[in-house]
Amino acid sequence: MNELTNVTTGEVRLSYVHLFKPYAAMQGAEERYSCTILVPKTDTDTMGRIQAAIEEAKRKGTADKWGGVCPPLVPTPVYDGDGVRPSDGMAFGPECKGHWVFTANAKADYPPEIVDKMGNPIINQSEIYSGIYGRVNVTFFPYAFGGKKGIGCGLGPVQKLRDGEPLGGSAPTAAQAFGVPQPQTTPAQNANPLPWGSQGSGINPITGMPY
Repeated sequence: MNELTNVTTGEVRLSYVHLFKPYAAMQGAEERYSCTILVPKTDTDTMGRIQAAIEEAKRKGTADKWGGVCPPLVPTPVYDGDGVRPSDGMAFGPECKGHWVFTANAKADYPPEIVDKMGNPIINQSEIYSGIYGRVNVTFFPYAFGGKKGIGCGLGPVQKLRDGEPLGGSAPTAAQAFGVPQPQTTPAQNANPLPWGSQGSGINPITGMPY
């Protein structure tokens, strides 16, 4: 591992999580473990280290993959959550406002370790969902594929720090779907179901594709 290209974030929010089972966004694409990482713009320490790691990855690409020449404009995986999605020019989701946004992934034969704040492995998959807060270890690397050159982001261990409001794509719990029974059973006192649509837009802020 090149320590200069490896970063462990401060507290970030996770979206579009596929950490227990690899996933392919399009039919026929390679299935990978992945998650979208939202870094608060107030966390200048994490972003400073990410920017330094990207610069080191560019240096490695120039030396090892790009024939000694660094392209004048190198695509990187980090986007401004207050801007627009590169896929369709539409605004990022509201959860991305005030954040830097990027997606990290790992090949299907390299599942990421997932631990709690004490470092214990998380076995219960329901504890990991879009909207939780945690820390993520990522590695930035240069690539040259299909005539394209750029910087990618590899996914390492994930640590959950605390729960958060679920983002789009999470199935509702039974209590949310059907309401929680009240001591009195009059209609006025029964809880109203929480509609599926209230959980978010259901659109991945990076790809613009449905969850």
